[in-house]
Amino acid sequence: MQHGGGVRERGIQQKVKAWVLHGVDQLRFEDMEKAVPKAGEALVSVRAAGVCGSDIPRIYRTGTHKFPLIPGHEFSGEVAALGEGADSRWLGERVGIFPLIPCGKCGPCRKRQYEMCRDYSYLGSRRDGGFAEYVTVPQWNLILLPKQVSFEEAAMLEPMAVAVHAMKRGLGGRMGEDKKTAAVCGLGTIGLLLLMFLKEAGVEKVFVMGNKDFQRNAARKLGVGERDYCDIRKEYGPSWLMERTQGQGVDIFFECVGKNETCSLAVDAAAAGGSVVLAGNPCSNMLFEKDVYWKILRNQLHVTGTWNSSFSHEAEDDWNYSLTRLAGKRIDPAGIISHRYSLDQLHRGLEIMRDKTEDYGKVMIV
Repeated sequence: MQHGGGVRERGIQQKVKAWVLHGVDQLRFEDMEKAVPKAGEALVSVRAAGVCGSDIPRIYRTGTHKFPLIPGHEFSGEVAALGEGADSRWLGERVGIFPLIPCGKCGPCRKRQYEMCRDYSYLGSRRDGGFAEYVTVPQWNLILLPKQVSFEEAAMLEPMAVAVHAMKRGLGGRMGEDKKTAAVCGLGTIGLLLLMFLKEAGVEKVFVMGNKDFQRNAARKLGVGERDYCDIRKEYGPSWLMERTQGQGVDIFFECVGKNETCSLAVDAAAAGGSVVLAGNPCSNMLFEKDVYWKILRNQLHVTGTWNSSFSHEAEDDWNYSLTRLAGKRIDPAGIISHRYSLDQLHRGLEIMRDKTEDYGKVMIV
């Protein structure tokens, strides 16, 4: 591969627009100087960016790891410039972006388990992310997009890969085998994508639990029958699942909410010897009551956490697994997108998600 000696770029204006977080609840749409890619980096012209649920507390309540900083970690675009030493063949390519930047030195990194890096950086929370016209990223973090994959679809690769990672944690080495029954509790973006991937992987029966009309409708469009959807605002989850599994419970329960009550529900509804995958970011302190803990012991449950996604440039890492199915039209995430805004209207999508003034799925910036 050919390597150049300095920054190589296509024509780019010197002033660019970006949403800059100056402090908690201090997000402003501003003119900025065009970023210059450093050695081994690419400058990406952002073409689509998704708003993650984690962006809401990051912007309005907890802040990022430093200020000022541009949020946004679910995005795709086109390589507009390259820093010194970067492969010239990336210039002009359409790309997705893995947002975690591993140190490459710690124990997990040496095992190529970069999602568990002990000293990582991260686009959108530790360094500038994708809520901007342009952003610099390490060349290592790029993934080449097939022509049949749109920028919108590619901006959903990050949550897709997170869902795949959770699925693999639950199924273990049983990919492609008879998987019997699963339940997904929490039908935000990750839960709905997880539902898609479980069905695509051939899981025999998937029960789902949500609490919004949008979630029910999305699940129905994905082939979930009325009897397989539980509105947990109206029905008690464990008894609902036990009725539908003849008192056996489900083999794998994916908890995508992050609340005490739904974690307890997962333990109650898992079959003896079954698995519970904890995928929801915690909403508060998580506490197991004594009876719940007893059920884990007596039913010999396998309880596992899942975090981020695998990206190792190998064919079956979570990103390439997702991209292959996206390119082959075996997974179609477009139905999850409920709102689309231009970059200057990002605040409207953020406020809907913060204040819950409308039912929403994925908010996309295009």
